[in-house]
Amino acid sequence: MIEIGIFILSFSVGGLICAVCQLILDNTRLTPAHILVGLVILGSILTGLGWYESLIKIAGAGATIPVSNFGYILTKGALDAAQKDGLLGLFKGVLARASAGISASVIIAFFITLIFNPKE
Repeated sequence: MIEIGIFILSFSVGGLICAVCQLILDNTRLTPAHILVGLVILGSILTGLGWYESLIKIAGAGATIPVSNFGYILTKGALDAAQKDGLLGLFKGVLARASAGISASVIIAFFITLIFNPKE
């Protein structure tokens, strides 16, 4: 039986992240690009401190869907590869974990541009 609580918790955490970002966007002069970069950096910092993985265990998709997860993926890949290969691993591991998602994004974006015409 699927426990409904995990869905509520996941939705609440993801919604809270989005609500805070929207409040920042509405009440400051920051642009969406600033918010996106801030979330990636925040995800990286929380991963470096060891907190983001705990958030993923608690909130599930509520923590893995926002763009802060990209910071987690990049940092986690770099840290894992650095433990395995040393300093060279920092450079090798950064995109190793994220390569599937990045590749899918590029391929999907290509096909979307074939289907739809951009507005001028």
